[in-house]
Amino acid sequence: MALGTTALAMMAPGARAQTVPRNARMLVGFAAGGPTDLVARLYAERLRPNYAPATLVENRPGATGRLALEAVRTAEPDGATMLMSPASVMTLQPHIFPREARHDALTDFVPVCTLCEFAFAIAVPASHPAQSFAELTTWLRAQTGPDVAFGSPGAGSGGHFVGDMVGRALGVTMNHVPYRGAAPAVTDAVAGNIPIVVTVLSDVMPHHGRGLRILAISGRERVSRLPDVPTIAESGFRDLIVTDWMGLFLPARTPNAIALSLYNTVAAAAATPEVRSALDRLEFLPIITRPDDFAARIGRERENWARIVRESGFRPET
Repeated sequence: MALGTTALAMMAPGARAQTVPRNARMLVGFAAGGPTDLVARLYAERLRPNYAPATLVENRPGATGRLALEAVRTAEPDGATMLMSPASVMTLQPHIFPREARHDALTDFVPVCTLCEFAFAIAVPASHPAQSFAELTTWLRAQTGPDVAFGSPGAGSGGHFVGDMVGRALGVTMNHVPYRGAAPAVTDAVAGNIPIVVTVLSDVMPHHGRGLRILAISGRERVSRLPDVPTIAESGFRDLIVTDWMGLFLPARTPNAIALSLYNTVAAAAATPEVRSALDRLEFLPIITRPDDFAARIGRERENWARIVRESGFRPET
């Protein structure tokens, strides 16, 4: 549900934000210690005192993030309960789990803002003959044996579809090997058991030059810590740009003033050197999207993922 642009215009710079008068909860649908949890804690610490006296991060892992989502969807719309979610739960999962993922990001929630943005990476073992993405495309097109395999964190993951999109763009058949998470996929790639792995950049960055070689990223621009690694788009596939995000949501019917207070507090936090430095270490960009633009982005991305899933031939769970 998009927030009114009139209300946004009335929130003048420097205006005193409305504060939730009791401690707030930020629910995360994934285990403590993972990237989603780390970003949640980074921002939760900085919602005091302008938004709430304190904000506690509550991890509710399970059902690929949907347990936390359901808890927030049915919470009181008073601003004291919020959801921190990766994009896939809101934009991709409805096409992967059509029976289980019955939520609607735009009607069951108030999209407040994105917290950060990140890209996917295509990486190969250090022993792989390809030294660049251009050499990888040549290598892929030269394969005459069985389908070339690539690993991802799981069937229906963002890495799965980015790998599929690359294969189709090159006109080659790539056999997807789903793993139970990024860690085992990356471990197998480092060991040379699979020739290509496609996952979130932060999953493979610690191994770059230490068992893996990152050849390309799916973002709009190169990242500062990998100045020599091109984007897929600049490598000749200009329409192949895929970025993901983590975002903040409130239950539907939450008053606009509360949502705007939360947005302004997050935007101020994202501008600090401490938050920018912490996100940089995770290979995330501090992209804070305004509420109305965030809602529009969700709508566009849901449609885009529907097309990508359909073109991939993936069979959703029914």
